Amino acid sequence: MKKYKITIITVTKNSEKYLKKNIESVLAQSYKNYEHIIVDGNSSDKTIKIIKFYKKKIKYIKNRNDKGLYHAMNVGIKNSKGDIIGILNSDDMYFKNTLKIVNKYFNLHKNLDFLFGSVYKHKLLHGFYPWKINFSFGFYSTHSVGFFIKKKAHKKVGLYDLNFKYSADYDLFLRMIKKHRMQGIGTNKKEIFGKFRQGGLSSRIRFIDYLRECNKIRLKNGQNYFVVYLIYLIRCIKGIKKII
Repeated sequence: MKKYKITIITVTKNSEKYLKKNIESVLAQSYKNYEHIIVDGNSSDKTIKIIKFYKKKIKYIKNRNDKGLYHAMNVGIKNSKGDIIGILNSDDMYFKNTLKIVNKYFNLHKNLDFLFGSVYKHKLLHGFYPWKINFSFGFYSTHSVGFFIKKKAHKKVGLYDLNFKYSADYDLFLRMIKKHRMQGIGTNKKEIFGKFRQGGLSSRIRFIDYLRECNKIRLKNGQNYFVVYLIYLIRCIKGIKKII
């Protein structure tokens, strides 16, 4: 079995509360052929102190020209040396055998471009449902923690589009699946990659801002104008019902 080198990218900005657990979850991996890149956006708390404590075990990049989360992810991708790339947000963590499972799947499926693993959030999130991509954001388990992609596939599809503040990952997936017809699968339900903490960026986005950006992404990627705004209307109605 080939031992792929796996790059883990973590973006930090004032992440002192959870960063140590994040790093320790990577160090505890049973699979050891990896690099952990931490891209920091000018933290002013104890984040840098934590990073320096682990300096011999991670690769630290100070992102002086900080332009937000997706820009920092792009910096990490550009500096990656691995065959496979994963994103691990600073407040999330892997389980012990995550990278071992990732390596297994990319060996079993030689034509595989990307992989989604099961993750814990408020419940167990599992699966990859590409048929939902035109009308739902829930066509995969989760971005951070659960997502891995071959670097050569990432080069083909391109980096995160910085025109999108909240959902550049959705745009990336649309390009992967719709434009480039890349091959992806979900793991077995019991093969759980880690924990995704509630309360991060995705929990602080205004619902209406999120929907508007998703509309722009769908239109950019060639979806029918009428269908896009029909979905928008339905999602708005559902959102209002939840509030009421």
